[in-house]
Amino acid sequence: MIKALVCLAQGFEETEAIVPIDILRRSGIQVDVAGVDSTEIISSHNIKIVCDIEISQAQETYDVIVLPGGMPGSSNLANSFEVIRRVINTSQNGFVCALCAAPAVVLANTGILDNKKATCYPSMEKVAPSINFTHERRCIVDNKVITAQGPGVAEEFAFRIVKEVLGEEKMLELKKGFIAR
Repeated sequence: MIKALVCLAQGFEETEAIVPIDILRRSGIQVDVAGVDSTEIISSHNIKIVCDIEISQAQETYDVIVLPGGMPGSSNLANSFEVIRRVINTSQNGFVCALCAAPAVVLANTGILDNKKATCYPSMEKVAPSINFTHERRCIVDNKVITAQGPGVAEEFAFRIVKEVLGEEKMLELKKGFIAR
């Protein structure tokens, strides 16, 4: 069974977390939602989410790791040793997926984006000037790194993860049920 870890920290962007969690679970991927320092995490718009586990209880490596953006959520993810360790471990063989501010704020200092095409929320590239972010596409896949620009791309981002991990047929089946393009 394919396993994914979605990391949430105080101040995360709701759409960027909930849409991927929902779509990945509907695809049959086992999703662990892990909170940084607590199982109760408050989003950037004051919505309380109860996570499955705390990040310290998560496996060391997953097939997929998802990092929602939002501020200060992305900064809080970047400041978590537990999150960064799992990101680096998963990057060895699995998919690292980040959107909005998370590619620039969380991934840029890990080396995972070195020599990769990636995108982030427009204006966040200034946080990581060493990374050559592009905004020519809303969602970019480079090898096993998937990045996207923001909350309006959450559905496309989640379906792209399904396509890369489980194949196009599974993605198209899910899209049909969602009435998604």
